[in-house]
Amino acid sequence: MYQDEDPIETQEWMEALDSLIDNEGIDRAKFILERLSERASREGTQLPYSITTPFRNTIPLKQEARMPGDLFMERRIRSLIRWNAMAMVLRANQRPGELGGHISSFSSAATLYDVGFNYFFNAGNEKQESDLVYFQGHSAPGIYARSYLEGRLEEEHLDKYREEVDGNGLSSYPHPWLMPDYWQFPTVSMGLGPIQAIYQAHVMKYLHSRELVDMGDRHVWCFVGDGECDEPETLGSISMAGREKLDNLIFVVNCNLQRLDGPVRGNGKIIQELEGVFRGANWNVLKVVWGRMWDPLFDQDQDGLMQRAMDESCDGDLQNYKSNGPAYTRKNFFGRYPELAKMVEHLTDDDINKLNRGGHDPYKVYAAYHNAVHHKGQPTVILAHTIKGYGFGDAGEAQNTTHSLKKLDIDQLKRFRDRFAVPLKDEELEKVPYYRPAPDSPEMVYMKKRRQELGGFLPKRRKDSQPLKVPGLDIFKNLLEGSGDRKISTTMAFVRLLTSLTKDKRVGKRVVPIVPDEARTFGMEGMFRQLGIYTSEGQKYTPQDRDQIMYYKEDKKGQILEEGINEDGSMAAWMACATSYSTNDFPLIPFYCFYSMFGFQRVGDLAWASGDIQARGFLVGGTAGRTTLNGEGLQHQDGHSLILAQTIPNCVAYDPAYAYEMAVVVQDGMRRMYEENENVFYYVTMMNENYEQPAMPKGAEDGIIKGMYKFGAVDTKGRKKKPRVQLLGAGTILNEVRAAAELLRDDYGVASDIWSVTSFNELARDGQHVDRWNKLHPDDKPKQPYVTQCLQKQIGPVVASTDYMKLYADQVRAWVPKHYEVLGTDGFGRSDTRERLRSFFEVDRYHVVVAALRALAADGEMEQKQVLEAMRKYNIDRNKPNPVKS
Repeated sequence: MYQDEDPIETQEWMEALDSLIDNEGIDRAKFILERLSERASREGTQLPYSITTPFRNTIPLKQEARMPGDLFMERRIRSLIRWNAMAMVLRANQRPGELGGHISSFSSAATLYDVGFNYFFNAGNEKQESDLVYFQGHSAPGIYARSYLEGRLEEEHLDKYREEVDGNGLSSYPHPWLMPDYWQFPTVSMGLGPIQAIYQAHVMKYLHSRELVDMGDRHVWCFVGDGECDEPETLGSISMAGREKLDNLIFVVNCNLQRLDGPVRGNGKIIQELEGVFRGANWNVLKVVWGRMWDPLFDQDQDGLMQRAMDESCDGDLQNYKSNGPAYTRKNFFGRYPELAKMVEHLTDDDINKLNRGGHDPYKVYAAYHNAVHHKGQPTVILAHTIKGYGFGDAGEAQNTTHSLKKLDIDQLKRFRDRFAVPLKDEELEKVPYYRPAPDSPEMVYMKKRRQELGGFLPKRRKDSQPLKVPGLDIFKNLLEGSGDRKISTTMAFVRLLTSLTKDKRVGKRVVPIVPDEARTFGMEGMFRQLGIYTSEGQKYTPQDRDQIMYYKEDKKGQILEEGINEDGSMAAWMACATSYSTNDFPLIPFYCFYSMFGFQRVGDLAWASGDIQARGFLVGGTAGRTTLNGEGLQHQDGHSLILAQTIPNCVAYDPAYAYEMAVVVQDGMRRMYEENENVFYYVTMMNENYEQPAMPKGAEDGIIKGMYKFGAVDTKGRKKKPRVQLLGAGTILNEVRAAAELLRDDYGVASDIWSVTSFNELARDGQHVDRWNKLHPDDKPKQPYVTQCLQKQIGPVVASTDYMKLYADQVRAWVPKHYEVLGTDGFGRSDTRERLRSFFEVDRYHVVVAALRALAADGEMEQKQVLEAMRKYNIDRNKPNPVKS
């Protein structure tokens, strides 16, 4: 460390700085220091670099905004919320079933929420929608407890916590699917709340800039755990928030220093670490480290020894100071330096125990929130220092096991009751009763008045929006008529479809194309100039390709959301758009286009949350199909996205082979989601293989939507009855199936019916639904699944070939009323031509022929030797290794 050789001169500089601040203010002092720093750098001085500040509150005491309410009344209310949250979890665990629940996280965050509910969380009015609050999932019991005091929930609701099967229970965590009028956002899967909140704020700015929705002074609040910040989704997009100046976004990080098993950073300081990360991403960082009981000590700390001790203490130390009590703190914290120990010798152990942390002090929290909502030009993060298990004493306060705390004995209950002055008698405690004062009590009157001034109660959720009048199928007339002799891909067809929609006067402005830096891959660059790419700053440079028709145009009013090479961020932006009907009362029609391989398996957790959040919109998996995307290889070739889509109950997935199929699917999807307000979202594949797009057969629409329809037939000549097969194809492989039908006729005299299967997923769901209905209605006439209806009266066995794993087509086997052969692309992809890949994975026309002959032989319609002859004819090596293992 540098030794001060001239302390008198140093003191003069310090006094000069003090004088500058006193006479000309902080801003002037900051300017002077910045100029001095610039001069020092020019002269070659290596200044110490730091993006963190001392371990203390960011806002000095004299700059704190004063909390206007009744501190003591609010503490009484907060204490009742704490009690009822604890009682709800304890009562749930007294009942059979070991339902679990969490109380330690909310106990650390109660003040953080309470100040928000009392002063900042705006519920909206006739002029603007409400603030959006992403509640930390494990704090759900505390939010229910507040709603109970407000009269929104009753005891019977609280006693149904985690008992949801009958439809009247309270969900374990925030789940809009289970409580559609209450919770807005699913957050308990760590990291999903933060990334959703960032892109929610981003989309709100987007809508405001495009003059579609006036956002006023709405804010997005996101409550995050410090341990949650280790999830990549939590911090992965904070630079975007800083870059886009999302001053409508406020993160509140509950720094209770503990995760599930132990300290978040036992050997370090998570608050300091996060300060550096967020400050480096251009956020307004507000540390709320110490409560007001420390303020007198800071005034006495003239030589900075207490600050030094704070800076030297690691999080493991801080946890021990609270867990081991005031005597331990006196010895191991204040006792670090004799001068520091002397400074607090007049304090009793009780005084030291009352030295509170910032996140538990409503005055400090209010000051930070007030700063955050008035700060412009940057998002704000509030790093609030708290204690996990706060209030539970030796039962769990600041202990490594506190996350699992679900039960308290009678003595622990008494201590909790006494600490928070809950008016219950000893003999009442065994039943752990709820407590709610009379409606006209001062507490209830005060509580409701605070919420009335902010527009009403939260959380709340809008289930539906005003229906849109979506365009009819005729808007896609050019796709329905086919491409004639011209060969185009379904990707190009999709671009035409999207172009038609953006030009529609009814819904055009609501269409939101979203791409993760892949627009040129999908042939969408023509939209750059036409629609513009949204950015909050517009375009401050001349693009390199400005002289081209399709130049790269950024615009404050741009319609395209291009989120960079960031699938998680793009998906979160899509989720914000897909729930705009609920959050903004303004339905958007988002189309998120991505490499299908980097869809569900990359953002699976967000896709699952999309179902929970009841998103409405289109996910479009580009370059889909294991063998259709040739040349790219193993990491890019998708053979399972449709299977992953099937795992989400309200995701409707299609694999259209032709442009008209895509048009029918998209139009019907818009009808269901935006006219009928149905809570589904769509996954549609598009391929990059060029081929002739036929015109839509008459009457095909219903079958396209249900999942399959007869595309055509290939008959043999002559009157003699010939063998016949039913050939099912999907996506680009339908063309291989059509070619196989010709080979079967020409080489083997076998006739075929050709079926285009747009969705094996929908066929399977229909079959499962019908099976269930039949099981539960044994006294009624059995129903038939749609796939059975299609194939039952047809002649011959059934062969299906797709560009996906066999499981995709195999999921309908139970309802195919004939011999059924399935071909698929199981195994790892690799680079080669489409023809060679389809041969390798055994889904090409020749393998379809062999599978058909084999099925006919099994039915006694052909001889087995003809199958062997076909294999020799088409050079199929039966000793070739299984593609799954090679």
